[in-house]
Amino acid sequence: MIKGIIIFLFFFSMYYSPVYANKKDEIILRLKKTNNLSFDFKQTIKQKTEKGNCIIKFPKKIFCSYNNVNKKIMVSNGKYLVIKNEREILYNLYRLEGTPLEIILDKNYLIQQFKNIKPRVIDNTYTSFLLNSKNYTINIFFDNKSLDLIGWQTEDIYQNLVITFISNVKINEKINDKKFKLPNN
Repeated sequence: MIKGIIIFLFFFSMYYSPVYANKKDEIILRLKKTNNLSFDFKQTIKQKTEKGNCIIKFPKKIFCSYNNVNKKIMVSNGKYLVIKNEREILYNLYRLEGTPLEIILDKNYLIQQFKNIKPRVIDNTYTSFLLNSKNYTINIFFDNKSLDLIGWQTEDIYQNLVITFISNVKINEKINDKKFKLPNN
C-alpha cells in the first residue's frame, strides 16, 4: 500500500513539475520573475521603420531611444508618456492610461489575462497571446526556447498597424531609475 502511494506521488509530482509545464505556464512564470528588461527594437508603422533600444521597468515604466536623425525619445513614468525629439525643446505629453502601452507595460495585468487565454503556437518557435482589452487588440509574442518577449502588434490612434520586434533581450539588469523621469522644457 505504501509502495503504491509513493509511486503515485512520484508520478504525480513529475507531471506537475515545472519541467512538464506547458509553454503558457512557463511564460507566465518567467514574466512573474521579470522586474525589468532592456532590448533593441525595430518598429514598423505603415512602410516606415524605426530602430532603437528600450528599457522597461514593471509596472508601466519605459524609456526608448530611437536611432534616427531627430534622436527621438519616448519615456513613461507610469502615469504619463512623453515623446520628444532631443533636438527640440517642445514635447508631446500623453496620459499612459488608454494606450496600448498601458497594457503592455502592466506585467500583473498581462499575467492575469494570459491565464485566461489559449495561446497560439506558431511553427513550434513562437507563442502568441491575443488580448482584446480596453478597446485594443494586442498580439504579444514570446520565443518558445528562451521564453523571452520578442514583440507585439497593435494599432496606433490612427488605426495603423504597428509591429514591434525586439531582440537582444536582457532581463533584470541593474537600471537607473532616473531614465523614467519625464523631460523638462
